[in-house]
Amino acid sequence: MSVLTLSSGFTFDYTNLYGEGKVSAQDIAAAAERLSQAHQAIGQMRSTGIVRGHLSKDGKPEKVYFTQLPYIQEGHINSPHVIKRLNEFGQSLRYKVDTVISFGIGGSFLGNKVLFDIHCGEFWNAKSAEERQGYPKLYFSGNNLDPRRTDELIAHLLREAAGKQGGAYRVTLIVISKSGSTLETMATFMVAYERLKQTPGIEVEVVAVTDPAEGKHETLLHKLAAEQGWTMLSVPDGVGGRFSIFSEVGLITAACIGFDIDAFLAGAQAMDKACHTDDIWHNPALLNAVLKYIGAEKYGRDIEVFMPYADYLKSVSEWYIQLLAESLGKRADREGQEIFYGRTPVVAVGTTDMHAQTQQHQDGKRNKVVQFVRIGQWESDPVIPDLFPGTAKLAEIAGLTLSQGLEAAREANAEALAGDQRFNATFTLPALNAFHLGELLYLLALSVAYEGELANVDAFDQPGVETYKRLLGPSLIKLKSGV
Repeated sequence: MSVLTLSSGFTFDYTNLYGEGKVSAQDIAAAAERLSQAHQAIGQMRSTGIVRGHLSKDGKPEKVYFTQLPYIQEGHINSPHVIKRLNEFGQSLRYKVDTVISFGIGGSFLGNKVLFDIHCGEFWNAKSAEERQGYPKLYFSGNNLDPRRTDELIAHLLREAAGKQGGAYRVTLIVISKSGSTLETMATFMVAYERLKQTPGIEVEVVAVTDPAEGKHETLLHKLAAEQGWTMLSVPDGVGGRFSIFSEVGLITAACIGFDIDAFLAGAQAMDKACHTDDIWHNPALLNAVLKYIGAEKYGRDIEVFMPYADYLKSVSEWYIQLLAESLGKRADREGQEIFYGRTPVVAVGTTDMHAQTQQHQDGKRNKVVQFVRIGQWESDPVIPDLFPGTAKLAEIAGLTLSQGLEAAREANAEALAGDQRFNATFTLPALNAFHLGELLYLLALSVAYEGELANVDAFDQPGVETYKRLLGPSLIKLKSGV
Protein backbone atom coordinates (compact mmCIF):
# COMPACT_ATOMS: atom_id res chain seq x y z
CA MET A 1 0.00 0.00 0.00
CA SER A 2 1.19 3.51 -0.86
CA VAL A 3 -0.63 5.96 1.39
CA LEU A 4 0.26 9.45 2.58
CA THR A 5 -1.46 10.23 5.89
CA LEU A 6 -1.58 13.71 7.43
CA SER A 7 -1.85 14.40 11.16
CA SER A 8 -5.50 15.40 10.66
CA GLY A 9 -6.31 11.92 9.37
CA PHE A 10 -6.67 13.07 5.74
CA THR A 11 -5.16 10.43 3.46
CA PHE A 12 -4.00 10.15 -0.14
CA ASP A 13 -3.93 6.51 -1.27
CA TYR A 14 -1.92 6.39 -4.50
CA THR A 15 -1.37 2.61 -4.52
CA ASN A 16 -3.06 2.30 -7.90
CA LEU A 17 -1.07 5.15 -9.43
CA TYR A 18 2.45 4.22 -8.42
CA GLY A 19 4.49 1.03 -8.83
CA GLU A 20 4.92 -1.71 -11.39
CA GLY A 21 2.94 -1.01 -14.56
CA LYS A 22 2.14 2.49 -13.30
CA VAL A 23 4.17 5.62 -12.61
CA SER A 24 7.47 4.15 -11.44
CA ALA A 25 10.25 5.11 -9.06
CA GLN A 26 12.43 5.57 -12.15
CA ASP A 27 9.90 8.02 -13.59
CA ILE A 28 9.98 10.05 -10.37
CA ALA A 29 13.78 9.99 -10.26
CA ALA A 30 13.99 11.18 -13.87
CA ALA A 31 11.81 14.17 -12.96
CA ALA A 32 13.87 15.11 -9.88
CA GLU A 33 15.29 18.35 -11.27
CA ARG A 34 11.92 19.48 -12.59
CA LEU A 35 10.30 18.64 -9.23
CA SER A 36 12.89 20.71 -7.38
CA GLN A 37 12.34 23.66 -9.71
CA ALA A 38 8.56 23.38 -9.31
CA HIS A 39 8.80 23.39 -5.53
CA GLN A 40 11.12 26.40 -5.58
CA ALA A 41 8.70 28.23 -7.87
CA ILE A 42 5.80 27.61 -5.48
CA GLY A 43 7.98 28.77 -2.60
CA GLN A 44 8.69 31.99 -4.48
CA MET A 45 4.98 32.47 -5.14
CA ARG A 46 4.24 32.01 -1.44
CA SER A 47 6.84 34.54 -0.32
CA THR A 48 6.61 37.18 -3.06
CA GLY A 49 3.50 36.48 -5.16
CA ILE A 50 5.70 36.27 -8.25
CA VAL A 51 4.93 33.56 -10.81
CA ARG A 52 7.32 33.41 -13.75
CA GLY A 53 5.77 34.81 -16.89
CA HIS A 54 2.34 35.44 -15.38
CA LEU A 55 0.52 38.46 -16.80
CA SER A 56 -2.86 39.98 -16.04
CA LYS A 57 -5.64 40.20 -18.64
CA ASP A 58 -4.25 43.56 -19.80
CA GLY A 59 -0.80 42.07 -20.39
CA LYS A 60 0.93 43.52 -17.32
CA PRO A 61 2.87 41.52 -14.71
CA GLU A 62 0.52 40.40 -11.93
CA LYS A 63 1.27 38.79 -8.59
CA VAL A 64 -0.61 35.69 -7.41
CA TYR A 65 -1.82 35.62 -3.81
CA PHE A 66 -4.03 32.56 -3.44
CA THR A 67 -1.54 30.81 -1.10
CA GLN A 68 -1.99 33.74 1.28
CA LEU A 69 -5.72 33.19 1.70
CA PRO A 70 -5.70 30.46 4.41
CA TYR A 71 -3.83 32.78 6.78
CA ILE A 72 -5.99 35.31 8.66
CA GLN A 73 -3.62 38.11 9.58
CA GLU A 74 -3.08 41.81 9.18
CA GLY A 75 -1.82 42.80 5.75
CA HIS A 76 -3.33 39.72 4.11
CA ILE A 77 -6.37 39.58 1.85
CA ASN A 78 -8.19 37.69 4.61
CA SER A 79 -7.37 40.08 7.44
CA PRO A 80 -9.09 39.81 10.83
CA HIS A 81 -11.22 42.81 9.80
CA VAL A 82 -12.39 41.07 6.62
CA ILE A 83 -13.39 37.88 8.45
CA LYS A 84 -15.11 39.90 11.20
CA ARG A 85 -17.06 41.86 8.57
CA LEU A 86 -18.16 38.64 6.85
CA ASN A 87 -19.36 37.11 10.11
CA GLU A 88 -21.17 40.32 11.06
CA PHE A 89 -22.84 40.36 7.65
CA GLY A 90 -24.06 36.81 8.17
CA GLN A 91 -25.43 37.67 11.60
CA SER A 92 -27.21 40.72 10.17
CA LEU A 93 -29.30 38.41 7.97
CA ARG A 94 -30.54 36.12 10.74
CA TYR A 95 -34.27 36.30 11.40
CA LYS A 96 -34.39 39.48 9.26
CA VAL A 97 -33.88 38.42 5.64
CA ASP A 98 -36.13 35.79 4.12
CA THR A 99 -34.13 34.94 1.01
CA VAL A 100 -30.73 35.53 -0.57
CA ILE A 101 -30.03 35.13 -4.27
CA SER A 102 -26.36 34.82 -5.20
CA PHE A 103 -25.57 35.88 -8.78
CA GLY A 104 -22.28 34.66 -10.21
CA ILE A 105 -20.68 32.38 -12.77
CA GLY A 106 -17.48 30.34 -12.95
CA GLY A 107 -15.54 30.69 -9.71
CA SER A 108 -18.15 33.15 -8.43
CA PHE A 109 -20.72 30.33 -8.48
CA LEU A 110 -18.99 26.94 -8.38
CA GLY A 111 -17.09 27.46 -5.13
CA ASN A 112 -20.09 29.05 -3.45
CA LYS A 113 -22.24 26.07 -4.44
CA VAL A 114 -19.70 23.72 -2.82
CA LEU A 115 -19.97 25.51 0.52
CA PHE A 116 -23.77 25.56 0.29
CA ASP A 117 -24.04 21.86 -0.56
CA ILE A 118 -21.69 20.69 2.19
CA HIS A 119 -23.30 22.81 4.89
CA CYS A 120 -26.93 22.95 3.79
CA GLY A 121 -27.58 19.88 1.69
CA GLU A 122 -30.53 19.57 -0.65
CA PHE A 123 -33.39 20.56 1.65
CA TRP A 124 -32.18 23.79 3.28
CA ASN A 125 -34.78 25.97 1.59
CA ALA A 126 -37.58 23.64 2.69
CA LYS A 127 -36.64 23.98 6.37
CA SER A 128 -38.21 26.44 8.78
CA ALA A 129 -36.31 29.56 9.85
CA GLU A 130 -35.78 27.95 13.26
CA GLU A 131 -34.30 24.83 11.67
CA ARG A 132 -31.95 27.10 9.69
CA GLN A 133 -31.07 28.93 12.94
CA GLY A 134 -32.48 32.10 11.45
CA TYR A 135 -30.30 32.10 8.36
CA PRO A 136 -32.14 32.89 5.12
CA LYS A 137 -33.07 30.62 2.26
CA LEU A 138 -30.47 30.81 -0.49
CA TYR A 139 -30.74 30.38 -4.25
CA PHE A 140 -28.18 30.67 -7.04
CA SER A 141 -28.64 32.46 -10.35
CA GLY A 142 -26.46 34.22 -12.90
CA ASN A 143 -24.54 31.08 -13.84
CA ASN A 144 -26.44 30.83 -17.11
CA LEU A 145 -28.78 32.88 -19.28
CA ASP A 146 -31.54 30.27 -19.09
CA PRO A 147 -34.81 32.22 -19.41
CA ARG A 148 -37.05 29.51 -17.97
CA ARG A 149 -35.14 28.96 -14.73
CA THR A 150 -34.63 32.70 -14.20
CA ASP A 151 -38.34 33.37 -14.66
CA GLU A 152 -39.37 30.45 -12.46
CA LEU A 153 -37.06 31.52 -9.63
CA ILE A 154 -38.55 35.01 -9.64
CA ALA A 155 -42.09 33.61 -9.79
CA HIS A 156 -41.31 31.34 -6.84
CA LEU A 157 -40.15 34.29 -4.74
CA LEU A 158 -43.21 36.31 -5.70
CA ARG A 159 -45.44 33.46 -4.49
CA GLU A 160 -43.52 33.23 -1.23
CA ALA A 161 -43.80 36.98 -0.74
CA ALA A 162 -47.55 36.89 -1.40
CA GLY A 163 -47.98 34.17 1.21
CA LYS A 164 -45.97 35.84 3.97
CA GLN A 165 -47.98 37.01 6.95
CA GLY A 166 -46.92 40.06 8.92
CA GLY A 167 -44.36 42.37 7.39
CA ALA A 168 -42.46 42.75 4.16
CA TYR A 169 -40.73 39.89 2.36
CA ARG A 170 -37.02 40.76 2.52
CA VAL A 171 -34.61 39.71 -0.22
CA THR A 172 -30.86 40.29 -0.45
CA LEU A 173 -29.32 40.07 -3.90
CA ILE A 174 -25.59 39.33 -3.93
CA VAL A 175 -24.04 40.13 -7.30
CA ILE A 176 -20.47 38.86 -7.78
CA SER A 177 -18.44 40.20 -10.71
CA LYS A 178 -14.99 41.73 -10.71
CA SER A 179 -15.76 43.95 -13.68
CA GLY A 180 -19.52 44.22 -13.51
CA SER A 181 -19.78 43.39 -17.20
CA THR A 182 -20.14 39.61 -16.85
CA LEU A 183 -23.04 38.94 -19.21
CA GLU A 184 -24.78 36.05 -17.43
CA THR A 185 -24.43 37.54 -13.95
CA MET A 186 -25.48 41.09 -14.73
CA ALA A 187 -28.31 40.19 -17.12
CA THR A 188 -30.08 37.84 -14.71
CA PHE A 189 -29.42 40.20 -11.78
CA MET A 190 -31.07 43.09 -13.61
CA VAL A 191 -34.08 40.97 -14.58
CA ALA A 192 -34.60 39.82 -10.98
CA TYR A 193 -33.87 43.23 -9.43
CA GLU A 194 -36.43 44.99 -11.60
CA ARG A 195 -39.19 42.42 -11.01
CA LEU A 196 -38.65 42.25 -7.25
CA LYS A 197 -38.34 46.02 -6.80
CA GLN A 198 -41.59 46.59 -8.68
CA THR A 199 -43.56 44.20 -6.47
CA PRO A 200 -45.35 45.71 -3.46
CA GLY A 201 -44.51 44.04 -0.17
CA ILE A 202 -40.96 43.08 -1.17
CA GLU A 203 -37.93 44.91 0.20
CA VAL A 204 -34.70 44.41 -1.75
CA GLU A 205 -31.13 45.00 -0.61
CA VAL A 206 -28.12 44.55 -2.90
CA VAL A 207 -24.57 43.54 -2.03
CA ALA A 208 -21.91 43.94 -4.73
CA VAL A 209 -18.79 41.79 -4.60
CA THR A 210 -16.43 43.44 -7.05
CA ASP A 211 -13.02 45.01 -7.71
CA PRO A 212 -12.30 47.45 -4.86
CA ALA A 213 -10.26 49.83 -7.07
CA GLU A 214 -11.46 53.42 -7.16
CA GLY A 215 -10.73 56.43 -9.37
CA LYS A 216 -9.62 55.85 -12.93
CA HIS A 217 -9.43 52.07 -12.35
CA GLU A 218 -12.97 51.88 -10.95
CA THR A 219 -15.01 49.09 -12.53
CA LEU A 220 -18.56 49.28 -13.79
CA LEU A 221 -20.04 47.39 -10.83
CA HIS A 222 -18.00 49.34 -8.28
CA LYS A 223 -19.22 52.62 -9.77
CA LEU A 224 -22.79 51.38 -9.86
CA ALA A 225 -22.65 50.17 -6.25
CA ALA A 226 -21.23 53.50 -5.07
CA GLU A 227 -23.96 55.42 -6.90
CA GLN A 228 -26.75 53.19 -5.57
CA GLY A 229 -25.40 53.00 -2.02
CA TRP A 230 -25.07 49.21 -2.06
CA THR A 231 -22.88 47.35 0.42
CA MET A 232 -19.59 46.32 -1.20
CA LEU A 233 -17.19 43.45 -0.64
CA SER A 234 -14.03 42.70 -2.60
CA VAL A 235 -12.96 40.47 -5.43
CA PRO A 236 -9.25 40.56 -4.55
CA ASP A 237 -6.44 41.24 -6.99
CA GLY A 238 -4.06 38.35 -7.54
CA VAL A 239 -6.70 35.68 -6.96
CA GLY A 240 -8.29 34.12 -10.05
CA GLY A 241 -11.94 33.17 -9.92
CA ARG A 242 -11.25 29.44 -9.74
CA PHE A 243 -9.18 30.00 -6.57
CA SER A 244 -11.54 32.56 -5.01
CA ILE A 245 -13.54 30.17 -2.83
CA PHE A 246 -11.08 31.01 -0.03
CA SER A 247 -11.74 34.77 -0.38
CA GLU A 248 -14.75 37.05 0.15
CA VAL A 249 -16.08 35.82 -3.21
CA GLY A 250 -16.80 32.38 -1.77
CA LEU A 251 -16.91 33.19 1.91
CA ILE A 252 -19.89 35.54 1.53
CA THR A 253 -22.02 32.45 0.86
CA ALA A 254 -20.49 30.84 3.95
CA ALA A 255 -21.54 33.88 5.99
CA CYS A 256 -25.12 33.71 4.66
CA ILE A 257 -25.64 30.13 5.88
CA GLY A 258 -23.55 29.97 9.06
CA PHE A 259 -20.79 27.82 7.56
CA ASP A 260 -17.66 27.76 9.76
CA ILE A 261 -15.27 30.11 7.92
CA ASP A 262 -12.50 29.82 10.51
CA ALA A 263 -12.48 26.00 10.39
CA PHE A 264 -12.55 26.01 6.57
CA LEU A 265 -9.54 28.32 6.33
CA ALA A 266 -7.78 26.39 9.11
CA GLY A 267 -8.09 23.22 7.03
CA ALA A 268 -6.65 25.01 4.01
CA GLN A 269 -3.83 26.35 6.16
CA ALA A 270 -3.04 22.90 7.55
CA MET A 271 -2.80 21.56 4.01
CA ASP A 272 -0.58 24.43 2.91
CA LYS A 273 1.80 23.80 5.80
CA ALA A 274 1.90 20.07 4.96
CA CYS A 275 3.00 21.06 1.46
CA HIS A 276 5.96 23.20 2.50
CA THR A 277 8.33 20.23 2.41
CA ASP A 278 10.28 19.41 -0.75
CA ASP A 279 9.97 15.69 0.05
CA ILE A 280 7.33 14.62 -2.45
CA TRP A 281 6.40 11.55 -0.38
CA HIS A 282 5.22 13.89 2.39
CA ASN A 283 3.88 16.74 0.24
CA PRO A 284 0.41 15.68 -0.95
CA ALA A 285 -0.06 18.46 -3.52
CA LEU A 286 3.33 17.90 -5.16
CA LEU A 287 2.87 14.13 -5.10
CA ASN A 288 -0.60 14.37 -6.65
CA ALA A 289 0.73 16.75 -9.32
CA VAL A 290 3.74 14.67 -10.35
CA LEU A 291 1.89 11.35 -10.48
CA LYS A 292 -0.82 12.80 -12.71
CA TYR A 293 1.65 14.80 -14.80
CA ILE A 294 3.76 11.71 -15.56
CA GLY A 295 0.64 9.59 -15.91
CA ALA A 296 -0.58 11.91 -18.67
CA GLU A 297 2.70 12.67 -20.41
CA LYS A 298 4.28 9.20 -20.38
CA TYR A 299 1.31 6.83 -20.02
CA GLY A 300 -1.38 8.74 -21.93
CA ARG A 301 -3.78 9.14 -18.99
CA ASP A 302 -4.99 12.54 -20.15
CA ILE A 303 -8.59 12.33 -18.88
CA GLU A 304 -9.25 12.75 -15.15
CA VAL A 305 -12.52 11.44 -13.77
CA PHE A 306 -13.18 13.09 -10.41
CA MET A 307 -15.50 10.70 -8.58
CA PRO A 308 -16.49 11.37 -4.97
CA TYR A 309 -18.63 8.76 -3.24
CA ALA A 310 -21.06 11.29 -1.75
CA ASP A 311 -23.96 13.13 -3.35
CA TYR A 312 -23.11 16.46 -1.75
CA LEU A 313 -19.57 16.32 -3.10
CA LYS A 314 -20.76 16.42 -6.71
CA SER A 315 -20.38 20.20 -6.65
CA VAL A 316 -16.73 19.69 -5.63
CA SER A 317 -16.31 17.72 -8.86
CA GLU A 318 -17.90 20.58 -10.80
CA TRP A 319 -15.65 23.13 -9.06
CA TYR A 320 -12.62 20.96 -9.84
CA ILE A 321 -13.59 20.81 -13.52
CA GLN A 322 -13.10 24.56 -13.84
CA LEU A 323 -9.93 24.49 -11.73
CA LEU A 324 -8.28 21.78 -13.83
CA ALA A 325 -9.55 22.92 -17.22
CA GLU A 326 -8.68 26.62 -16.89
CA SER A 327 -5.42 26.11 -15.02
CA LEU A 328 -3.85 23.41 -17.17
CA GLY A 329 -5.67 23.47 -20.52
CA LYS A 330 -3.01 25.45 -22.39
CA ARG A 331 -2.15 25.78 -26.05
CA ALA A 332 1.41 26.98 -25.43
CA ASP A 333 4.12 26.80 -22.79
CA ARG A 334 5.81 29.84 -21.29
CA GLU A 335 8.19 30.08 -24.23
CA GLY A 336 5.28 30.23 -26.66
CA GLN A 337 5.76 26.71 -28.07
CA GLU A 338 2.50 24.93 -28.89
CA ILE A 339 2.09 21.93 -26.60
CA PHE A 340 -1.71 21.62 -26.20
CA TYR A 341 -1.36 20.54 -22.58
CA GLY A 342 -3.91 19.42 -20.03
CA ARG A 343 -6.14 16.58 -18.86
CA THR A 344 -9.81 16.63 -19.80
CA PRO A 345 -11.81 16.63 -16.53
CA VAL A 346 -14.99 14.58 -16.10
CA VAL A 347 -17.58 14.82 -13.32
CA ALA A 348 -18.77 11.56 -11.78
CA VAL A 349 -20.40 10.51 -8.50
CA GLY A 350 -20.24 7.11 -6.84
CA THR A 351 -22.20 4.96 -6.80
CA THR A 352 -24.52 6.76 -9.23
CA ASP A 353 -22.13 6.79 -12.17
CA MET A 354 -21.06 3.20 -11.68
CA HIS A 355 -24.39 2.61 -13.44
CA ALA A 356 -23.56 5.12 -16.18
CA GLN A 357 -19.85 5.75 -16.76
CA THR A 358 -18.05 2.75 -15.27
CA GLN A 359 -18.48 0.67 -18.42
CA GLN A 360 -16.29 3.23 -20.19
CA HIS A 361 -13.84 3.46 -17.29
CA GLN A 362 -13.42 -0.32 -17.14
CA ASP A 363 -13.49 -1.29 -20.83
CA GLY A 364 -12.85 1.88 -22.80
CA LYS A 365 -9.47 3.33 -23.73
CA ARG A 366 -6.77 3.25 -21.07
CA ASN A 367 -6.52 7.02 -21.16
CA LYS A 368 -8.06 7.92 -17.81
CA VAL A 369 -7.10 8.38 -14.20
CA VAL A 370 -10.04 8.05 -11.79
CA GLN A 371 -9.74 10.14 -8.64
CA PHE A 372 -11.98 8.83 -5.89
CA VAL A 373 -12.97 10.78 -2.77
CA ARG A 374 -14.45 8.98 0.24
CA ILE A 375 -15.72 9.99 3.67
CA GLY A 376 -14.21 8.10 6.60
CA GLN A 377 -16.93 8.68 9.19
CA TRP A 378 -20.44 9.85 8.34
CA GLU A 379 -22.39 12.03 10.77
CA SER A 380 -25.43 9.79 10.36
CA ASP A 381 -25.42 6.32 8.85
CA PRO A 382 -28.71 4.41 8.59
CA VAL A 383 -28.68 0.64 8.96
CA ILE A 384 -30.42 -1.36 6.24
CA PRO A 385 -33.30 -3.17 7.99
CA ASP A 386 -34.13 -6.85 7.58
CA LEU A 387 -37.62 -6.18 6.25
CA PHE A 388 -37.85 -9.17 3.91
CA PRO A 389 -35.93 -12.08 5.50
CA GLY A 390 -37.46 -14.55 3.09
CA THR A 391 -35.89 -12.79 0.10
CA ALA A 392 -32.28 -13.94 0.02
CA LYS A 393 -30.82 -11.09 -2.02
CA LEU A 394 -32.31 -8.47 0.29
CA ALA A 395 -31.51 -10.41 3.46
CA GLU A 396 -27.84 -10.43 2.40
CA ILE A 397 -27.54 -6.67 2.76
CA ALA A 398 -29.63 -6.36 5.95
CA GLY A 399 -27.63 -5.14 8.92
CA LEU A 400 -25.13 -3.20 6.84
CA THR A 401 -24.97 0.57 7.05
CA LEU A 402 -25.40 2.62 3.89
CA SER A 403 -21.80 3.81 4.15
CA GLN A 404 -20.55 0.22 4.28
CA GLY A 405 -22.35 -0.47 1.02
CA LEU A 406 -20.96 2.75 -0.46
CA GLU A 407 -17.39 1.88 0.48
CA ALA A 408 -17.72 -1.74 -0.70
CA ALA A 409 -18.79 -0.42 -4.09
CA ARG A 410 -15.88 2.03 -4.26
CA GLU A 411 -13.35 -0.62 -3.27
CA ALA A 412 -14.71 -3.01 -5.91
CA ASN A 413 -14.51 -0.27 -8.53
CA ALA A 414 -10.93 0.64 -7.60
CA GLU A 415 -9.85 -3.01 -7.55
CA ALA A 416 -11.42 -3.73 -10.94
CA LEU A 417 -9.70 -0.69 -12.47
CA ALA A 418 -6.32 -1.53 -10.96
CA GLY A 419 -6.59 -5.15 -12.08
CA ASP A 420 -6.73 -3.99 -15.68
CA GLN A 421 -3.88 -1.42 -15.48
CA ARG A 422 -6.29 1.49 -15.12
CA PHE A 423 -4.92 4.29 -12.96
CA ASN A 424 -6.87 5.46 -9.91
CA ALA A 425 -6.28 7.04 -6.51
CA THR A 426 -8.31 7.92 -3.41
CA PHE A 427 -8.52 10.92 -1.10
CA THR A 428 -10.14 10.18 2.27
CA LEU A 429 -11.72 12.93 4.36
CA PRO A 430 -12.02 11.69 7.96
CA ALA A 431 -15.39 13.47 8.16
CA LEU A 432 -17.43 15.75 5.93
CA ASN A 433 -16.89 19.07 7.66
CA ALA A 434 -15.50 22.54 7.04
CA PHE A 435 -11.94 21.73 8.13
CA HIS A 436 -11.48 18.65 5.96
CA LEU A 437 -13.22 20.35 3.02
CA GLY A 438 -10.67 23.15 3.33
CA GLU A 439 -7.90 20.56 3.22
CA LEU A 440 -9.26 18.89 0.10
CA LEU A 441 -9.97 22.03 -1.93
CA TYR A 442 -6.64 23.61 -1.08
CA LEU A 443 -4.79 20.40 -1.99
CA LEU A 444 -6.46 20.45 -5.41
CA ALA A 445 -5.73 24.15 -5.96
CA LEU A 446 -2.07 23.83 -4.98
CA SER A 447 -1.73 20.68 -7.10
CA VAL A 448 -2.63 22.51 -10.30
CA ALA A 449 -0.14 25.24 -9.40
CA TYR A 450 2.58 22.60 -9.00
CA GLU A 451 1.58 20.85 -12.20
CA GLY A 452 1.69 24.13 -14.09
CA GLU A 453 5.34 24.41 -13.09
CA LEU A 454 6.06 20.81 -14.09
CA ALA A 455 4.46 21.37 -17.50
CA ASN A 456 5.99 24.86 -17.88
CA VAL A 457 2.62 26.55 -18.37
CA ASP A 458 0.99 29.47 -16.57
CA ALA A 459 -1.64 27.88 -14.32
CA PHE A 460 -3.09 31.27 -13.46
CA ASP A 461 -4.12 32.69 -16.85
CA GLN A 462 -6.97 31.68 -19.15
CA PRO A 463 -6.36 33.10 -22.64
CA GLY A 464 -8.88 30.77 -24.29
CA VAL A 465 -11.70 32.26 -22.21
CA GLU A 466 -10.64 35.78 -23.18
CA THR A 467 -10.79 34.82 -26.88
CA TYR A 468 -14.42 33.78 -26.58
CA LYS A 469 -15.28 36.95 -24.65
CA ARG A 470 -13.81 39.14 -27.40
CA LEU A 471 -16.05 37.43 -29.94
CA LEU A 472 -19.15 37.66 -27.76
CA GLY A 473 -19.39 41.46 -27.75
CA PRO A 474 -19.79 41.89 -31.53
CA SER A 475 -22.36 39.09 -31.59
CA LEU A 476 -24.52 40.89 -29.02
CA ILE A 477 -24.22 44.17 -30.91
CA LYS A 478 -25.48 42.45 -34.06
CA LEU A 479 -28.49 41.13 -32.15
CA LYS A 480 -29.34 44.63 -30.84
CA SER A 481 -29.03 46.15 -34.27
CA GLY A 482 -31.11 43.42 -35.88
CA VAL A 483 -28.33 42.35 -38.26
